[in-house]
Amino acid sequence: MNPIREAALFGACLIALTCAPVAAAQEAGAMYASGQPEEARADPFAIFVPTNDPIRHRIDYEIWDFALKNIVISMGPSTRSRPYAETPPMGTRVRQGHNSRYRLEGSMVSFSSFQTETIESFAEYRRDLESVGDKLDISSLPRNEQLAFWINLHNVALMEKIAAEWPVRQPHRIEVDGVLLDSAKFITVAGVPMSLKDIRERIVFANWKSPKVIYGFWRGEIGGPALERMAYTGNNVGSLLDLAAEDFVNSLRGTQKRGDQLDVSRLYTEAAPFYFPDFENDLRAHLAEYANEEVAEILAETGMVRASIAEQDIADLSGGSRGANYLNGSSSGSRPGIPPGAALLLVQRERKLEVLRREEVPTGRVIFSNIDLPGDPPNKNAVE
Repeated sequence: MNPIREAALFGACLIALTCAPVAAAQEAGAMYASGQPEEARADPFAIFVPTNDPIRHRIDYEIWDFALKNIVISMGPSTRSRPYAETPPMGTRVRQGHNSRYRLEGSMVSFSSFQTETIESFAEYRRDLESVGDKLDISSLPRNEQLAFWINLHNVALMEKIAAEWPVRQPHRIEVDGVLLDSAKFITVAGVPMSLKDIRERIVFANWKSPKVIYGFWRGEIGGPALERMAYTGNNVGSLLDLAAEDFVNSLRGTQKRGDQLDVSRLYTEAAPFYFPDFENDLRAHLAEYANEEVAEILAETGMVRASIAEQDIADLSGGSRGANYLNGSSSGSRPGIPPGAALLLVQRERKLEVLRREEVPTGRVIFSNIDLPGDPPNKNAVE
């Protein structure tokens, strides 16, 4: 099915509550927010430090998973080459959609297909996720369950705000009550107001040792980690983060060679205080874990590391614009109701995938979920 048409189904399904089993969590005495210890009052984020004795509850993200499969278009593995320039339609010099060299990497969201009900459903779903913190102690869940919760909440909240502001070219410029989106405290869990940046840095980066958690957080930008087409869960979070890391490290938006210099994404400087204190050596060791043969050669051939790669344009199929011929189709071959820029990008994507198929390069992905067996310790497969 066409993913753009499928998105129309999303609004009717997104509003369902996703926490399960709530009753069991309530029996576990999860209504804890009003009784915070003194250290938590001094640092409100202290209540989210994972405990050493987790309870075996899980959160079900079936609705979010369904939504992602219908609104996210994977662009396939990076070819580490610049896409061919496209000629504007006859009679115009206007180029619609993306012209970023990274437009055929990562994933794109079909924002142009969202109806008003769809956009409103994101806000309702975000509030449903926030309410999980009122029903159970997030810190007492198994570590992978906690990690999946924070990643999904972050990405849902970001999707909500971008969808409400669309069309927009650069998500980082969006403001919430006069505060830039990344720093705006519009999310509240267990009575603690927090921003997207707080979730990443004060909760996840502060409490997880593995730098692969970086790749779970979608930024809404072409230059950032891809938004996956499935929800993170306690079972798949480790494997899915590995795949996300491999995708990003081996893409042009992650690593490039310029002379004898290794250029990397600016996102690594944000994470440096937590994961790369000896920036060049620590980052090189991390990149080497996920590098394919080509990138491994780049690591071996380069000296100085410079965090210089960035692309802040929106990861939107149509480039953050409705397009001049949105309602009536266009001479570029788009169908009615699909922005010309989106139609053009889909054509480019198909050309790229066809080349990869002819070269017998795998374009699909296999996800292995970690299965807990009776008697296994609760954190057997935990991401550090």
